[in-house]
Amino acid sequence: MTEKRTHARDKPKISFRHRRRRLKTFPMFLLGSIFVVVFLFSAFRFSPPGYKMGKLKYNGGGDWYANRTALSNLIDFCNKNLATNFAPDEDIVDLGSEEIFNYPFIYMTGHGNVLFNAQEATNLRKYLMGGGFLHIDDNYGLDKFIRPQMKKVFPELDFVELPANHALYRQKYTFSGGLPKIHEHDNKRPQGFALIWKGRMVCYYTYECDLGNGWEDFGTYPGDTQETRLQALKMGANLIQYVLTQ
Repeated sequence: MTEKRTHARDKPKISFRHRRRRLKTFPMFLLGSIFVVVFLFSAFRFSPPGYKMGKLKYNGGGDWYANRTALSNLIDFCNKNLATNFAPDEDIVDLGSEEIFNYPFIYMTGHGNVLFNAQEATNLRKYLMGGGFLHIDDNYGLDKFIRPQMKKVFPELDFVELPANHALYRQKYTFSGGLPKIHEHDNKRPQGFALIWKGRMVCYYTYECDLGNGWEDFGTYPGDTQETRLQALKMGANLIQYVLTQ
């Protein structure tokens, strides 16, 4: 028998309508797959902030609001270099409010007078004993006011200077000489003091350093250099890393 050959022209034809239906189905499937991938990527990559930083609002007349751009820049630096997940802007926190317990890190600065009443001192003590952390940043002229106020909070504790080999200066960034000097005022060396409660650092006090000034927008202070600003941000990142892991 002679085999009957099937020529191309003998194959059943696919109608244009059917072909168009098949072409429309494939892109829709592909589009759905792309949507799923993008959704999953977004869910893991753009997670909501896990916590916020607070700036302490206190009484007494001092400029608690100084260094206006400092924390937002420090937050941005830490989120990029430490993979932290802070909200981009800080909150203003009243010393005597219950809201203070919502923040793992509170920043305090200023030049002038500071006054804690009894309720505020008790509130700050509870916050620090409960796991909170306070960074006091002397913006020049704060020292004589803040020391007696912190005695109201921890009468049993004294500020102790941290040695240059302390773990705080050996986090992601190494500062072999300890706290760096950011702004010059009285030709004094920068010093980092701490309050230690039951083996845990609850307060870090930067004196004759102006660390927060270095966190501010570049150009805020004439004469500042990018190198000095980077040193300040790295030291701030060390502080955040230490606070979150100690």
